[in-house]
Amino acid sequence: MKSLQGEKEILLQESGILTAKLQRRSFLQYAGAGVAGVALIAAGCKKDKSTPGLDTGVDLGTGDIGILNYAYALEQLEGAFYDAVVKSPYTGIPANELALLTDIRDHELAHREFFKKALDTSAIVGLQVDFSSINFADRTSVLNAAKGFEDLGVSAYNGAGKLIKTLKYLEVAGKIVSVEARHAALIRDLISNGSFADPTAVDANGLDGALTPIQVLTKAKVFLKTAINASNLPTS
Repeated sequence: MKSLQGEKEILLQESGILTAKLQRRSFLQYAGAGVAGVALIAAGCKKDKSTPGLDTGVDLGTGDIGILNYAYALEQLEGAFYDAVVKSPYTGIPANELALLTDIRDHELAHREFFKKALDTSAIVGLQVDFSSINFADRTSVLNAAKGFEDLGVSAYNGAGKLIKTLKYLEVAGKIVSVEARHAALIRDLISNGSFADPTAVDANGLDGALTPIQVLTKAKVFLKTAINASNLPTS
């Protein structure tokens, strides 16, 4: 466990936005003028919002704004999950595991707030979640759910990258997905030491997976009470 803890500390320290004390404030600053720049671009690109209730749910929008809202929706989901984990830790949780999960929670909340601020009036509403299938009192249930969320997040950003047209957005997405990948590796090591890059995490070429927005939201919807309409997102 001592060596595992050391590995986790290295993972957490590798990125300037992966330290708990700095994370929320520094994440909003890490792109320099990124938030302001993204917000300005968003303001110039945004479309009129769809009326809630039309089609199949909350409309993510079109183009790059739609992709940002897609990322915002996923960060809302992850943030809510880890917030629930930290506020009601599983039975017998060691102090170091609670600290690490709290760090991850803070990163996810920082991601969520970044997108909310960047999107400004183009942001979708806050989503209602449903974690009734997760036993938050059980370590295995929580960590398996965390692994699922992190793997989904990594594959979501990887799959959406080719759909982003604005370089500033792509730069931000690249920084965030690197953090998500570190989370995924850390969670795997909590489940089984040394499994951070097992065959379920990477392919034969050593690469993370990539999923389309539709594929990701199909997996995510089991944890959402709020229906999401992704039909207007770009596909190429």
